[in-house]
Amino acid sequence: MKTGRVIKNSAVNKSELELINTYSRRELKEDEVYVFSVVLCDNDVDRDFERFTVESLEKLSKLFVGKTGIFDHNPKAQNQTARIISCSVEAVQGKKNSVGDDYFRLVARAYMPVTESNKELRLSIDSGITREVSVGCAVEKTLCSICKNDINSNDCSHIKGESYNGELCFGELVNPYDAYEFSFVAVPAQKQAGVIKSFKGKDRKVSDILKSIEKGESLTLSDNDCKRLVKYIENLKKQAYDGAVYRNTLVADVLKFGAVVQPEISRKTMETVTSALSIEELKEFREAFRKALKKDEVIKPQLYVDKKENNSADNTEFRI
Repeated sequence: MKTGRVIKNSAVNKSELELINTYSRRELKEDEVYVFSVVLCDNDVDRDFERFTVESLEKLSKLFVGKTGIFDHNPKAQNQTARIISCSVEAVQGKKNSVGDDYFRLVARAYMPVTESNKELRLSIDSGITREVSVGCAVEKTLCSICKNDINSNDCSHIKGESYNGELCFGELVNPYDAYEFSFVAVPAQKQAGVIKSFKGKDRKVSDILKSIEKGESLTLSDNDCKRLVKYIENLKKQAYDGAVYRNTLVADVLKFGAVVQPEISRKTMETVTSALSIEELKEFREAFRKALKKDEVIKPQLYVDKKENNSADNTEFRI
């Protein structure tokens, strides 16, 4: 779900009244309907570290026409409050979003009947008290802004909200295929929206989760928290594997060079020593052994004979 806000209300025009009457059972008059505009969502990064692409906003502009407005995403029939009659994508000239792209937003026109029961709601909207909204919709996938792979797949090891080489990782919501409703909410997920995404609490950074674990604090993790933690662990596993490969290479070098520089020390003893050394200590041993070797010294087979030293006088005893 994504969030937005009510931006204004205005008198209904003739074309809008015609659209409204396609949904009503009888012809409604201008003074019987209350019409307002609402920003459903935009292409900025929201509090969940996600954003819609402009292409996704265009698809949503068609999917949201005719959808109802409710409260707090409660799908009860008596909770229906308004209905969207039109929807379009607007570019806000001169405005950039948080990642430096041109700012686009999805703006809808919605209506509700003028009744005594919704008088307080209409007044609350007019006074700016009720203005934040959240929409429920479904998208095909969420792409990672760093690697462009599906952020929920094994092909992506990045975590939303974390920075990589100074670049923020966020999810790009692509190919929406359904829109459910929009709701009036207290705290929207998208900062500039008025009716878009419900906000169920701030996702914590992995570092904050780990600190809580270290302190022995009790934790209740959201779905996003769990996904971020799993990705963090998977990334650690990859780093640990790479580190093990590097360590094995260092140990092999120390054993090889040590056999030449310190032949009186058995291989078994050297293996015991290297098993207790850190990466930095292994690097020190390797460099010390390398320096101890002569620059032109080469480990030679036992029966190797230098051709420069091989002459007929020295080898006559081997002639048959």
